[in-house]
Amino acid sequence: MALHFLSDAAAAASPGGTVVLDGGEAHHAATVRRLRRGEAVTVGDGCGVWLEGTVDEIAPREVVVRVVTRRDVAAPTPRLVLVQALAKGDRDELAVQAATELGVDVIVPWQAERSISRWDGKADKGVARWRTIVREAVKQAHRPWLPEVADPVDRAGLVALAATTRMLILDPGAACRLSAADLTGQTRDVAFVVGPEGGVSEAELSALSVAGATPVRLGPTVLRTSTAGAAAIAVANVALGRW
Repeated sequence: MALHFLSDAAAAASPGGTVVLDGGEAHHAATVRRLRRGEAVTVGDGCGVWLEGTVDEIAPREVVVRVVTRRDVAAPTPRLVLVQALAKGDRDELAVQAATELGVDVIVPWQAERSISRWDGKADKGVARWRTIVREAVKQAHRPWLPEVADPVDRAGLVALAATTRMLILDPGAACRLSAADLTGQTRDVAFVVGPEGGVSEAELSALSVAGATPVRLGPTVLRTSTAGAAAIAVANVALGRW
């Protein structure tokens, strides 16, 4: 499969014309992957534009791609939202990577009550890191849309989100299975809430349930915070007919 790259310039490109990769994308194409003239690549803008083309000129700081075809892909609806609790080590980052590869549309960092990891005073750095992970995962997965990484939320922010989405809390102790939740004809965004290592607290479960969220379980086992969201998105992809 052809390598995929991202460039804002793709938005204005058309068949027969060219699009220029520069900066990190050019370095990756020319130096890391050692592409050659004539090789097939795809280029997107992260907002639905999908170009197929061939490498026309290549240099360490600039790669010119000749556009052969252009396709404009509509944004998915309803959107799949992952509310990912901050977790220790790189578990939350693994969750973000996997969710992006599997088709999440929005990622919301959540400073949960039981989160060991804290972004106090460094939220901007944390969000930037997650956006970098998302960008690389989009290229790996060949996705035409770049998921949004929102600003971090606390419990109050999550309660507000519950009012505008179909919110499902991933809870191993829930009575209802996710596979039994009817997503057919869903028009509101579907948000999955993944707790930290210690799980979602009783106070958080209560507040979100009052706001309209529904606890659901994935199965008889307990998944890590790094895998639960990805598993839920896979189930939703089938239920919504994406897969």
